[in-house]
Amino acid sequence: MKNITFIVALVSSVIMYSQSSVKKYIESYELSETRELRVFLPASYEQDSIRYYPLTVVFDGEYLFDVVAGNSVLFSQKNKAPEQIVVGISQGNNKRYQDCAYNQGTSYPDGKSEAFYRFVRSELLSFMEQNYRISPFKTIVGSTLTANFANYFILEDSPGFDAFIVINPYLAPDMSILLSNNVAHIKNNTYYYYMSSGDYNSEKRHTAIKTVDRELSHKKNPRFNYKYQEFNGGTSTSSIGQSVSSALAFIFEIYSSISKKEFKENIKDLSPPDAIAYLENKYVEIDYLFGSNLKIRERDIYAIEPIIIDKENGEYLRDFGEMIYKLFPESPLGDYYVGLDFEFRGKFKQALKAYKVGYMKFKNDPVGAESFYKNIERVVDK
Repeated sequence: MKNITFIVALVSSVIMYSQSSVKKYIESYELSETRELRVFLPASYEQDSIRYYPLTVVFDGEYLFDVVAGNSVLFSQKNKAPEQIVVGISQGNNKRYQDCAYNQGTSYPDGKSEAFYRFVRSELLSFMEQNYRISPFKTIVGSTLTANFANYFILEDSPGFDAFIVINPYLAPDMSILLSNNVAHIKNNTYYYYMSSGDYNSEKRHTAIKTVDRELSHKKNPRFNYKYQEFNGGTSTSSIGQSVSSALAFIFEIYSSISKKEFKENIKDLSPPDAIAYLENKYVEIDYLFGSNLKIRERDIYAIEPIIIDKENGEYLRDFGEMIYKLFPESPLGDYYVGLDFEFRGKFKQALKAYKVGYMKFKNDPVGAESFYKNIERVVDK
């Protein structure tokens, strides 16, 4: 049943993005030709004229674009990632082999592939930023040969991309050394790097990928977030969809609600003021990176509630309630925590007043109102 539900959701996502996907053409000085692009805009793009969106650049636009755009819709619908603008670069008629070739001696692009690199880094990104509302966060996606090419953008002193999805890369000879040396010196930004492989790859290619994995796994740079996955028993084709969905979950983990893992590793031992600051900073970063203007989810409020109530005698309940009230003035949650603060301190008249204000906000929710009224009854009995 779960599989059926997932398939229905994915099909719906494909239909939605296909209706919003358009072809664009860009005159490239670097390539001395016109290149075809496919651009997907989220459903809210035309409705919200001030919002900015993360950008994902996809190589092999003929087949990778559909997978990435469809997954971006599905993840945003499930509130696991922000809505994104996706652009796919057409590389049909074997253009990918010219675009993404590398010099066997240096392991770097040269000739036409060097021109393609400049096309992506300057012309394509400039075109997207001039014509669409793009947030600071950018992702690049490639498979096999184009996956290796995606690596060149993280070798820059100031990479133009923040996240890299590298699927079954056909690696240049010195790529493991180049990546290892670069990752060790990253310090001015936070980057996400996802790489996949499996037993469907040739032994030579799989060994090269595992070499890179060993190098990157040992790098303890807090600015470099790394994940590697193997999809054994499948095919190179099936691994594409698996890789894209896994990569999005990894890259946009910060966007999702607080998970058990995040709470255990980052929040559990915080003091109440630090827990409140963590929650506020999480959403400030989400807004900055993804342009989402996302209000703090109630689920995340409840996630840190035990820390606020149980630690330091609940002294920060009022601060917590006032923060929530500013975010959700129509919600009774802020009034509840302010009332609880007064109640803990024995100020029952003020507590009763706060609870009554919260109770009056349950206009069309008799069940919720009945449950909330128990706070009033408890204080009255005192």
